Order: sequence, then structure tokens, then C-alpha cells
Amino acid sequence: MFIVPSNARSWVPYDATSHFPIQNLPFALLAPAGRNVTLATAIGDYAVDLTALRDAGILDVPRNVHLDAFAEFTNQELSDLRHRLYEIFEESNPRLRDNEILRMGAMTPISEARLLLPVNPPAYVDFYSGIHHASNVGKMFRPDMPPLLPNYRHVPVGYNGRASSVVVSGTPIRRPKGQTKGANDELPTFGPTKELDFELEMGFFVGRPSAMGEPVPISEVADYILGYVLVNDWSARDVQRWEYVPLGPFLAKSFATSVSPWVVLPDALEPFRLNDLEQDPEPLPYLATKRPLRYDIKLEVYLQPSGDANGQNISTSNAKYLYWSFDQQLAHQASNGTPLGWGDLYASGTISGPLEGSFGSMLELTWRGTKPLPVGSVQRTFLEDGDTLVLTGYCQGDGFRVGFGSVSGTIEPA
Repeated sequence: MFIVPSNARSWVPYDATSHFPIQNLPFALLAPAGRNVTLATAIGDYAVDLTALRDAGILDVPRNVHLDAFAEFTNQELSDLRHRLYEIFEESNPRLRDNEILRMGAMTPISEARLLLPVNPPAYVDFYSGIHHASNVGKMFRPDMPPLLPNYRHVPVGYNGRASSVVVSGTPIRRPKGQTKGANDELPTFGPTKELDFELEMGFFVGRPSAMGEPVPISEVADYILGYVLVNDWSARDVQRWEYVPLGPFLAKSFATSVSPWVVLPDALEPFRLNDLEQDPEPLPYLATKRPLRYDIKLEVYLQPSGDANGQNISTSNAKYLYWSFDQQLAHQASNGTPLGWGDLYASGTISGPLEGSFGSMLELTWRGTKPLPVGSVQRTFLEDGDTLVLTGYCQGDGFRVGFGSVSGTIEPA
């Protein structure tokens, strides 16, 4: 693991609110105009073509980086690559700083860069680890019962999602169709969802496979995590309400899941670990760890209604509100001998905070559609066609941020 010093500076200019200072150096897949797809890093406002740096003799990276670029590296090799990038962008290093021609060829403004889905996941698992979200859902749908089901504080609940519909940020989201049945309807009908929702989540990709039948102990699961992304688990609430008993969500969740393009390595997040939330009761031994459980990652949600020029912040939450940590989620998945596959995507579940302004879904923000949410000049209970939803997140350091960029999607008609 390599942690960039908090006082490190780069020759690339950026301000204190940039998500991509020298302390971050995440990775993405970049599709440069007229050239092959390449692994890239971000610094300031720029996406940096690592193949261009390699061809110039500045960086040791595979020459022909393809759509599975991350598969070329072990987790340790990615960490070492990030260390070499730190040396290149550190303020006193002249090799790229003073080579204007190479800079112009290798560095593209992120706003102009075409970034791809960083990993095509062979499998996708979504957990339910946001305890405030789980409590809110319980209050809404089981008002005469305790908000949390008896198993919640004992087991990281999750389900297998649809890997083929995982898409990169910016991909339009078509309103899905499904079966719904209103409370007063005699029979269900089939048509476009009327309760399209987002879910504020984080996720991680697996960077190391495990053997079938061999559990991975929680003391080792960190070695299997490639890096972290933002996740929007789009949901059709009316479809979900009708179909989820007894096996859980199916079509209500399988139509689209959006992820951010930049993969932030665990090295960059390590200074922001927290252990400020006790788990009660104490987890079973296979989930117990003395390692700090959570990250202090500020998360924000912006909604831009169709026709409006700007988005409005509708929620501010934090990854620290997850009850089950990423390590515990992965240890639980592997505890029965399930083989972990390289590139598998694991999402956290909706990360809501304890207060109304920190809820991570329209379901909660409008309390099941009973309290319309003012957004600019309009109101919303759920998402409408033409709406754009943006999730963003970052860790706040001393004069810098380690961020994820954003994940966005615009709703298209059914």
C-alpha cells in the first residue's frame, strides 16, 4: 500500500475542491479519438493516457491495454503503478512537466474525455447495508412491527443483481415497464413504472479471484478489493412492491445500474477510515475484525428536472452510515465457499443518513410519495422523464479532497 503524503503537491494546477489531487490518482478506461482504449489516471481537470506515457518511455505499463485493462494488473501492481504516477506528477519532477508536446498528447480535459465502464462485471451483488434506509423502509411498509427485521444486525443481507445492465455514468436510462397492482386494483397491469427511483450507493470491484469451496477470512478480504466506485441502483418501486414477495426484487432492479468511471484505490481512501459506529450485537467471529470498519466519504445527490438549467442538491449523506462494512460484505459472500470472480461488482445498498435531508432515495425523501419534494420550480415524488440524477462523493482532507467524480443518468421515456 502506498499513501501519498497529505502535504504533497503537483505541478498540475487544481484547486482545493478538485476530486483528483495528487493524493488520489484513480484509474479509468479512456477511449482516445483515433486510438485504442487505454488505462488512464486523473489529476486535476485532466485524464492522462497511460499508454502515451508508456510509449514515451516515462511509465512501465502494458503497451496494448484493452477493454479488460485492469485484468493486466494484480492489486499490488496497481498500487505500484499509482506510486510511479505520483512520482511523475510530483511538483519537482520535470520529465512530463517540461515536455509540452507529450503533455498535449497525453492529457485530455476530463470534460472532453470519453470514459468507458471500467470493468465489465461477470457478476453483480447488491447488499442492504444502510441501516437508516432499512429502518425507513420498515417504518413505511411494516408500521406495526419493529423497523428492522430480526436478522438485520446479524447478517449482511444481499441479493444477486443483473450484471448485463451495469452501465457507465452518462448512459441514458429508459423508463422500464413491468407488472404493477394498486391497492384498489383487482388485477395487475403491465406498463411503464410510475415510481422510478434512484438509490445512493457505493460499490467495489473484486481484483483477485478465489477458489470454489474456499472461504476467504475477513482478515484477508481487503487483498481482494480492486477499488471503489459510486453506484446508482435504479429502482421501479411500484414494480418492486408487487413482485418482491417471496423471493425479492427482480425486474424492478434489473433494468439498469450506473457506476462512476473512476476506480479509486483502497490506498487513496486509507487515511479516511473510521471506527465510530459500534455493531450491537457483536458480529459472529467470521465477520469480526479489529480493523476500522468504515470510510468518511461525503455523498451528495443532485436532481436536475427536465427543462431546468441547473441541478439542485436534494440529499447529503456519508458512507460512514453503512452498518456492514465493505470487508464484512465480501467476507460474508465468500463464507460459504462461493468463488469470488475477478471483476465482480458489489454494491453497498442505499446509504441514507439519520435525517430527512440525508435520505438516499426518492422513496424516503418523499416518504413513499406522500410528501412531494420541491426541486427548483417543480415538485417531485418520483423521477420524471427528462430528469437528470447525479451522485457525487469525496473524502475531505486538509486542503484537498479525494473524490470519485460523479455518476449520472437522464431518464428517457418508456
